[in-house]
Amino acid sequence: MTASGSGDPQDQWPSRERLAELVLRPALHRDTFEGWQHYRRTRGQLLPPPRLTPKQWSVLPADRRFDYDMFRRLTNVNLPLQQTPMAAKVTRLIKRRLHGNALKMDDPTLAGVMVSGFGHYGKTATVSAVCAAFEDSWLQLHDFLNRAAVPGTADLHAPVVYVSTPVTATPKSTCLAILRFFRADMRASATLPRLVQLVADTLRDHGVRALVLDDINRLRMHRADDQDVLDLIRAFMSLGVTLILTGVNIPGTGLLREAKWNARQQQWVLPSLDSTRVNGLEPTQTEHRFELVEMDRFRYTTSEQINAFLQHLRGIEVHLRLLNAKPGMLTEGTMPEYLMRRTNGVVGLLGRLVEDGCQEAMDSGREVLDENTLDEIVIRRDDPHLTPEEVDPEPPAAAPRAPARRRRGRNTVFDDHGPASAAGSAG
Repeated sequence: MTASGSGDPQDQWPSRERLAELVLRPALHRDTFEGWQHYRRTRGQLLPPPRLTPKQWSVLPADRRFDYDMFRRLTNVNLPLQQTPMAAKVTRLIKRRLHGNALKMDDPTLAGVMVSGFGHYGKTATVSAVCAAFEDSWLQLHDFLNRAAVPGTADLHAPVVYVSTPVTATPKSTCLAILRFFRADMRASATLPRLVQLVADTLRDHGVRALVLDDINRLRMHRADDQDVLDLIRAFMSLGVTLILTGVNIPGTGLLREAKWNARQQQWVLPSLDSTRVNGLEPTQTEHRFELVEMDRFRYTTSEQINAFLQHLRGIEVHLRLLNAKPGMLTEGTMPEYLMRRTNGVVGLLGRLVEDGCQEAMDSGREVLDENTLDEIVIRRDDPHLTPEEVDPEPPAAAPRAPARRRRGRNTVFDDHGPASAAGSAG
């Protein structure tokens, strides 16, 4: 998004008009076709301006100095998505599932993926990035044509559909959310069977290969409507699309039954449902079609974990634009330990701390990120009113063992203690 490769530094960042387009552009959410396509086409295109020293900045004309500072702010608060070890695990699984399912021919029910993790762990960003990359490759494979389109129609080609689970989800509201992705004009008064059929037709006619349902943790299994939505989701698995469900702490919500962590297999396992057993055999066409993967945070114990965190900090540091910034600003001295302590390795909190710190550094004139500057930034983890679980949630390493039941002592009131005891009592 820089202007050109001219020798003049002023030509290497956008003009005032272009900056206005970037800053004042309308917000397009990914849960519409237009919003998703905008995200897919523009992701990763924001390039930082050239680095200027304080002296070079001071000799700029006032209007270009303002433009440069505005573009620096835009750059500093839009950190690039990096492939962390945690995200790499999720990316490999989703990529494998998407490409494998897309090439299947006769499987009536396609396996899905559930991505779980606590807040600010980067679930939505990671899932969106890998699905957008899949759509890029799928469109190129088909020369950007929808070969499943009905003759005589102008159906959009949408290999990926991104939908946010409604806050108070019902089967009808979930169907309407999917149809609204395509701006379909549907009345809420339509019957549920009609809506389900329209969803099935829409997914087929638009060549949909993947359906992402974000914020799936909004479902609560104690509500009848949410249980019906879960049945609807299982029905979607037979429509020839790959279902990708993302949400906060999916194992703890009871969604798709209470999952348990298998330490030997190093993955979440969905136990069998006794209610589905028929003549001693369990139908598994939907119960075992989801693979649950957990998004974790950065750790800082082993040398491998430390190096991964430092590599992530280097990726952030290269992107930042502060006049007094120096190499190693985030990776040398005690800064890595400081950032780990402040954010506990949570990617989203780390990004927010750095972004807010850059704004404070520019406003104060320090133009560098150091511990003194970052000490002035308050993030959610610093809130003293939060419980330890909210500050640093941990997935269970194994099913907790029930405490040993204390054995009740025997009543000895009527015991005969013998002559010696009787003699002692008489004396």
